[in-house]
Amino acid sequence: MNGSFYETGSHVLTPDAFQFVLDSELRRAVRSQTFLTLVVLEAKREWDDVSVTADDGVVRELAEMITLAVRDTDMVSQTATGRLSLALLDADLERARTVVDRLVGRFDSYDFGAALSIAVGAACYPTNAVDADSLRSEALSHPLISRRLGAERAPGGDLK
Repeated sequence: MNGSFYETGSHVLTPDAFQFVLDSELRRAVRSQTFLTLVVLEAKREWDDVSVTADDGVVRELAEMITLAVRDTDMVSQTATGRLSLALLDADLERARTVVDRLVGRFDSYDFGAALSIAVGAACYPTNAVDADSLRSEALSHPLISRRLGAERAPGGDLK
């Protein structure tokens, strides 16, 4: 761990800090019998029918857009190459869907330059899983939205 809780100059947690806080919040959810939803976003760049993992700059842009659209108590982190995770405290899947729809609305109005596709999935404690790894796995396997954004987007933008 680099000693900092946040990525330099942002409100985005480092991956280690995110994992630490997520584990702590899951323990709190168990004790207090509350919901916790993990939202996972995967971003890919598209050029001439070729899809590649989005670079860190694009992912940081997405992360900053997310931090501006969620509560201060919700946590955002880049957790893998091309992937962001968002922990929504005291939120079930219905509430998470509302948040995801709001985020995608923000993404729709942003000029990404080249085409970008995103897949957003979510999983809820205790409904879908009971630990961080199973939440992540469930969120990745059950996308709520798959969408194309940016310059070459088809009308409506939906991929699904």
